[in-house]
Amino acid sequence: MDTRRLYSFIKIIDAGSITRAADILHIAQPALSQQLSALEAQFGQQLLIRSKRGVAPTEAGRALYRHAQLILRQVDLAHSAVDVSGRAPAGSVSVGLAPYSLGAALALPLLKNVRERYPDILLHINENFGGVISEAIMTGRMDMAFIYGAGPLRGVQFEPVRTEDLFLIGAPGATAPPGQGEVGLAELASVPLLLPSRIHTIRQVVDAAFQQASLRLNVVGEVESALTLVNAVDADLGATVLPWSAARAILDVRSLSVRRIVDPVIQVKLSVVTSDNQPLSEPALAVHDLFLELINSFDGSPGNDFKGPLGGDKDRQ
Repeated sequence: MDTRRLYSFIKIIDAGSITRAADILHIAQPALSQQLSALEAQFGQQLLIRSKRGVAPTEAGRALYRHAQLILRQVDLAHSAVDVSGRAPAGSVSVGLAPYSLGAALALPLLKNVRERYPDILLHINENFGGVISEAIMTGRMDMAFIYGAGPLRGVQFEPVRTEDLFLIGAPGATAPPGQGEVGLAELASVPLLLPSRIHTIRQVVDAAFQQASLRLNVVGEVESALTLVNAVDADLGATVLPWSAARAILDVRSLSVRRIVDPVIQVKLSVVTSDNQPLSEPALAVHDLFLELINSFDGSPGNDFKGPLGGDKDRQ
């Protein structure tokens, strides 16, 4: 198969128009149309529906689009493997990090260590929600991710690495109930909470714990932005629920009440996620191993500092 045709087909779908795709690819429109006709003849299927507004993929076209992305990524990986054979790992590696997770604490150490150990690796860090990241890994647009959950999910391989307890975090004596140490789940029923929306795993496990205890959550705001959450908690607009690692990475916990939730303890599972149908490239494997090294060197307990593989405390963000 001519991979150039697959590349052109992807560009046509992305552009939504053969004319626009021809401009992007800097080739004549008749030549691009001929490539498309050759693909349709090869597969014996109509791949695009043409209209005055442009083109849209048929069901067969959508299937080919997904596989074409994987095929072209494999070709790129093959070229990279041959190019760097016998040399230090080099190339681009894309890593996804779930917000409000240990990933927030690991982002800077990961970037620092990759730069020092593998200067020829260009690291892309993308913070997004688990469902978006999982889809990016399945389609080959991302190499690996650190997200909540332990699977199973078709097309994605979960490598569980950590289980973290959740903590109630807020301004002492105001939105957060008075006291120190642990806090019972029942005490949270009257606390105004700022939580992510229901698509986020933290919200799902908190909702499940409250439902099981026949309690009702007092959610006063759904916040997907870490920066907005920081400002809202600092302004005492509500308390939040986070793992200690994420709280310490984004909040000034020294000025806040941080209490482990008990009766029952609420936990989230964290996993390194990779594709189930394509192997990691050499540079991606190097980043994967460094990622696990960083995770294993992190003590997620309150009062303990992060020690990276290169030594030294992690600075607060």
